[in-house]
Amino acid sequence: MIERRRIKANIGAGLFVLCAMAAVIGAAVVALLTTAVGAADDGSPLFTSYIWKVTRFTLLQAFLSTLLSVAFAIPLARALARRQAFIGRSWLIRLLAVPIGLPPIVAALGLIEIWGRQGIFNSVLLAAGLEQPVSIYGLTGILLAHVFFNLPLSARLLLAQLERVPPEQWRNAAQIGLDPWTVFRLIEWPFIRSHLAPVCGLVFMLCVTSFTLVLLLGGGPGATTIEVAIYQALRFDFDPQRAVILALLQLGLTSLLLILLTWLGGAPEEGATIGHRVRRHPGKSPAAVAADFGLIGIAALFLVSPLVSIAVAGLLADFGRLLGEPIVWRAVTTSLLIAVVAALLSVSMAMTLVRARHAALPLAPRHGWARGFRAAAAAASSLVLLVPPIVLGAGWFVLLRGHVDVFAIAPLIVVAVNALMALPFVIRVLEPAHTTHMARTARLTASLGISGLNRLVLVDWPGLRRAFLLATAFAMALSLGDLGAIALFGSQDVVTLPYLLLQRMGSYRTNDAAGLALLLGLVCLVLMVIADRGRVSSGAQL
Repeated sequence: MIERRRIKANIGAGLFVLCAMAAVIGAAVVALLTTAVGAADDGSPLFTSYIWKVTRFTLLQAFLSTLLSVAFAIPLARALARRQAFIGRSWLIRLLAVPIGLPPIVAALGLIEIWGRQGIFNSVLLAAGLEQPVSIYGLTGILLAHVFFNLPLSARLLLAQLERVPPEQWRNAAQIGLDPWTVFRLIEWPFIRSHLAPVCGLVFMLCVTSFTLVLLLGGGPGATTIEVAIYQALRFDFDPQRAVILALLQLGLTSLLLILLTWLGGAPEEGATIGHRVRRHPGKSPAAVAADFGLIGIAALFLVSPLVSIAVAGLLADFGRLLGEPIVWRAVTTSLLIAVVAALLSVSMAMTLVRARHAALPLAPRHGWARGFRAAAAAASSLVLLVPPIVLGAGWFVLLRGHVDVFAIAPLIVVAVNALMALPFVIRVLEPAHTTHMARTARLTASLGISGLNRLVLVDWPGLRRAFLLATAFAMALSLGDLGAIALFGSQDVVTLPYLLLQRMGSYRTNDAAGLALLLGLVCLVLMVIADRGRVSSGAQL
């Protein structure tokens, strides 16, 4: 009887979370659709030449960014897979995870320090006698920034595939004496190809939904994506009709991409293996060694240089004056409060859904509603990806305007949006840990009659504490670095660190921006390091 009540309570709580998520997302989508229908009734054109131009540029920059990121990631992953014994390899692998946890606005500032008009790269070109420096703004800057973020991600994913090659295949290749091209064609390429389409799809989706990088580096109307156009339509032009059409276009694109991502892929046929570790025998010729380490060195320099430039510029900032400004402390306090509340909300929602799915598992073989509920709970986190923060914020902006002061309730909206956006990642941390924990403790606690608060304190919290903490750290890092929702709802009364950093960059106060970027970047990177270490030790699947 107690077990049945627990199952009902967990499923009921999960159903409540699903309904709340559907209400938040559905209300925003309905508001967008209603406004679009009203615009159509007025006879005004829905799809103007400007909207089509923005859509074409969004797809173009995403395609080029994906092509460049993956094209460079393949040889980098192969070089790292071949060279497994050099000093610092493990740190270099960790370095590939740094851009994932770096707030885009901080990375953009670092890229400007290196590739901007007054940056190091252009200073070298001018010293060499070239009069026309490279421009960081426009399509060039967007591609450069997207490669900075997505090249490491792609390389890590493809490197993981190469490490799945059965070791016997490397031994056979070495014994036969296969040349590098044949090794790539017969051994490496099948494993890369099996994961290439999902990697490309993921990178393409990240580039389509990119907001902060395009906002800072776009360089004008000729280099504007859909999300930036939504922001401009609401904050500067106050054209809700155009924002609605753009938001619906973005919603359609993300829906299509998510559907494609579920179809792409397919694991290669696994070869038989006895599981013994066999080291690869890469080419030892000076040319082969130089090519591999040259590529690894260039990639490391490309990733490290913006980070070092942020650190150097930040340390040169006048921290004494910055920390003496009340608005800086207000921004820090607001950012931390929003991050903590959003993280706790996201972790609570994720754990409720995970427990509900587990509770419905024994009922699934006999009841169709239980199977449907488990599928809905599993799909909830993925469905959140359909509605990017800027689109969700635009929907609520349109819904609330004229009824309440949207800027007065901005913190509530930002917390809700950030919590929903972190939910897919938090679930991927908590669900594997919860599954393992229940497999180890469920029968024993049931036989001992431990339930309720006693089980939570004595069994569940000690077993899941690490997963909870790393999920909270990950969600806090995502919220602290977010600029999507706060860009729409931020004001002088609601200022976060990314929003203040954006203001300082817009007013050309570069020293202040560098100091704020260093502060924000350090906090987020510390949280991401905690999350990454906890992920490895707990087996979480990010």
